[in-house]
Amino acid sequence: MLHRALSWAVLAACLAPLAMSAKTTPDAAPPASAPTAAPVDPRCAPIPFADPDAGAVVVPSAPDAWGGPRTGNEATLSDRVVEYRIQASLDPDKHTIDGKQQLSWRNRSNQPVCTVYLHMYLNAFESNGSTFMSERRTRGFSFRSDVKTKDGDWGYTRLKRVTQGGEPVKWGFVQPDGGPKTDKTVVRFDLPTPVAPGATTTLDIDFFNQLPRVVARTGYFGSFHLVAQWFPKIGVLELPGERGATAPRWNVHEFHLHSEFYADFGLYDVSLTVPSDYTVGATGELTGAPVKKDGKTTYRYVQGDVHDFAWTADKRTAKPLEANWTYPGGDPVKVQVLFPPEYADNAPTVMKATLDSLTYFSKTLGRYPYRTVTAVIPPYNAGEAGGMEYPTFFTADSTLNYKPGGIEQYMLEFVTIHEFGHGYFYGILASNEFEEPMLDEGVNQYWDSRMLSDRKQRVVPMPARLARMGFAPGVDPHDLDRLTANLGNAEDPLGNNSWDRSSSGSYGSVYARTSTLLNGIEKQVGRAAMARGMTLYYERWKFRHPSTADFREALAEGTGQREIVERNFAQSVYGSEVVDDAIETFTSVEELPALGYVDGSDKPVGSEARGKAMKATREAWKKSHPDAKPGSGPYPYRTTVVVERKGADVPQTLKVTFADGSTEIVRFSGTQKWFRWNWVRPSKAVKVELDPAQLYAMDRSTNDNVRALDSNTDAGTYFGSRALAWMQVLLAWLMGA
Repeated sequence: MLHRALSWAVLAACLAPLAMSAKTTPDAAPPASAPTAAPVDPRCAPIPFADPDAGAVVVPSAPDAWGGPRTGNEATLSDRVVEYRIQASLDPDKHTIDGKQQLSWRNRSNQPVCTVYLHMYLNAFESNGSTFMSERRTRGFSFRSDVKTKDGDWGYTRLKRVTQGGEPVKWGFVQPDGGPKTDKTVVRFDLPTPVAPGATTTLDIDFFNQLPRVVARTGYFGSFHLVAQWFPKIGVLELPGERGATAPRWNVHEFHLHSEFYADFGLYDVSLTVPSDYTVGATGELTGAPVKKDGKTTYRYVQGDVHDFAWTADKRTAKPLEANWTYPGGDPVKVQVLFPPEYADNAPTVMKATLDSLTYFSKTLGRYPYRTVTAVIPPYNAGEAGGMEYPTFFTADSTLNYKPGGIEQYMLEFVTIHEFGHGYFYGILASNEFEEPMLDEGVNQYWDSRMLSDRKQRVVPMPARLARMGFAPGVDPHDLDRLTANLGNAEDPLGNNSWDRSSSGSYGSVYARTSTLLNGIEKQVGRAAMARGMTLYYERWKFRHPSTADFREALAEGTGQREIVERNFAQSVYGSEVVDDAIETFTSVEELPALGYVDGSDKPVGSEARGKAMKATREAWKKSHPDAKPGSGPYPYRTTVVVERKGADVPQTLKVTFADGSTEIVRFSGTQKWFRWNWVRPSKAVKVELDPAQLYAMDRSTNDNVRALDSNTDAGTYFGSRALAWMQVLLAWLMGA
């Protein structure tokens, strides 16, 4: 998912109490009350939930976690834990879905399981009593453009029937994170028959969805339907040695406003029935010919080795753009872009960015492993459906009256690249977006910005109409991340979970702050070393579920620079320290002859006598040095530099440049608040630089890292950083932040 605002403001959004307005229909009779979950079953040892405040994992996973690294010689890309067979029928006028689901789940643990837990994410939109909605009131959180839910806009999932082997399953709602009792996004199933270690059980589930008006992530607008997080979805049973677990535990958090998703890999076989004049796009491959009957068409999509399934249906979709892409050694990939007529001019840009992303990610991380990619441009007034990612399927951004060359083009391309990139970091690597959002949003943004930089693509932070007038300054994508990362206000460690944060701004900063952190590590270890670390991370953890600690270890091993990686993680991922070194004082003045009793003389040297002597000395020196450059003379210069340390201790470099071209370089570290140096040299100092190689991208401000004395063209870095600061103001204004 992409947060569109480049600067965050915390909006306190308190929704007025609204009664849920469920739309009852002849085929959606109000369900009976949910059976009460049974007490703990004595046949099985209880399995606890993951901690409600779980965040960045510190201890690396065991080498054999999730079945060990995938070598490519296995029968399937992933260790498939679950299988979904779903038949769903859409009523596009009532915006409802009737679903039948057969869920087969394998118990990977070494103990019998009597109770399983499933997500029912759509219930986040059931009422303002859900965890998702209540966090607007209780925490002042907001979601992107913060569209409000109005009467008639609510949505939900209802369970109509749940059986195991023909036996009814007792069920009830739970709140693993201690959320309100009115939250129904996690359901507990008490099984008539325990699932033995290593065995598989099958649950038959009939369910009914009322889709919400799209205000966040999923829902409908007019005839457009983005159907995401729509089916009962089993949680993840983590085992010892996996993501910090020391005993079996259910990782099945409530649906928080800022959280996303986490699930086991498996096989999806989904049949979708819609009116025949609707165009469908979905996760996976269309299998067999669509079946038409009574004005409706059924499409069957099958995809293995993914952990989610989403789809769209709209009767306003224009003729899709289609292309084929092939990477050496791989199968052809069918690429399509679905779009409404008003965004026809957006579609070619989205298609090109998708094809470019397929090539870049395949070359730099690993070959794209699936045979389809579908990008969807939502219609006007359904913007909150944009910028969302699902396996082999994502929604892009849009802009009316699109013209290339300005910020509109950049945002359209960047959102496309970002959402495609999630196919790797959210999809193939499958990190836990609930607990460790930086592994998905942040690491993805870093690799996206790296791709844009490698394309030599600079951000033009103004509308195309202004750019075409000739004033079109460009900003490197990594510099844009720096400008929008709020580096001076690290409210929370980057590694915090998605909901345990001081503000929506803190969650939003995960994107650009993580990108900036990793770009800084890249500068410190070298570009080639960082590429090795990232490649190792992907190769080791694809089709598994890495933790923050696993990412840290892959970078440390791949780069060969453990101290640098661990220091950066300690300061910014597990902690919230700010890097903030600044040049406090910079002077370079002549060391003039002394006044007073000099060299033991019994007659003091006075100002007038010294002045006459100095004048004569200067005149004589000029005659003998007719070509002398400014900043030199008969007297040496005393240069003094004081650096103030207002943040974390980092190994720092100070470089002083003198008028004669010579330099002094000092390397220092320490926790003291200031450092001071003095040099007496024949030449005057003209410039001082902190971090001249710009290794510390996380530095709160680079404006105070360079000082120049007199007019000096070498101080371009100083003035360039000033320009970037003003660029940040311009960007915030243009983006309406």
